[in-house]
Amino acid sequence: MPHNIRIFPATLAIALCAVLLASCTIANPYTGEEQMSSASKGALIGAGAGAALGALVADSNRVKGALIGAGVGALVGTGIGYYMDTQAAELRRELRGTGVQVTRQGNNITLVMPGNITFATNSYQLNPSFRDVLDSVAKVVNHYEKTVLLVAGYTDSRGSNEYNQLLSMQRAQSVANFLVSQDVNPRRIITRGFGEAYPLATNDTPAGRQQNRRVELTLQPLTRPGT
Repeated sequence: MPHNIRIFPATLAIALCAVLLASCTIANPYTGEEQMSSASKGALIGAGAGAALGALVADSNRVKGALIGAGVGALVGTGIGYYMDTQAAELRRELRGTGVQVTRQGNNITLVMPGNITFATNSYQLNPSFRDVLDSVAKVVNHYEKTVLLVAGYTDSRGSNEYNQLLSMQRAQSVANFLVSQDVNPRRIITRGFGEAYPLATNDTPAGRQQNRRVELTLQPLTRPGT
């Protein structure tokens, strides 16, 4: 499912992430090293996912309109929150112990899949263990057909902007292709690569770069465009 890649300004999100990284670390009581608190991680994920989703509003509305036109009923009212609550609970059960973080932001659910489980360095071939993770995701989202899937690929800052942009898109597409192979309706899926934009951690350390080399899968409720 081809989509044109557009680059959007990342300055605001990156600045916000930098502030959060500087102000929201805690000392590990055993090692003495600084690490990010769980609350800070959630805030960074929310900031990054929100900025990326803002770039996908038009695509999301187009996909929602097409699904509704094809006869998939839209969610309305208080049923939206309940639908997403139950879906998030199932995803947490299926993905427990995998290293995937399931975050709820408003009515959206974001799955953050870090670099240590997704792809080898400079590759967009799925790791074998990542296939198992995505199989679990497909199992849940096939049960909840009234959601739109936004698949976003990211890299760390090493390499050129052009290379990172291409690699991030290839990684997002690999995830989308696997989900389609597991019977997820391709009409529900939007893919986009964001390169090194919207980092979750510093790119100055191996651990931080591993966090930034990730795929995020955001599930949006199927509502009428603009609502």
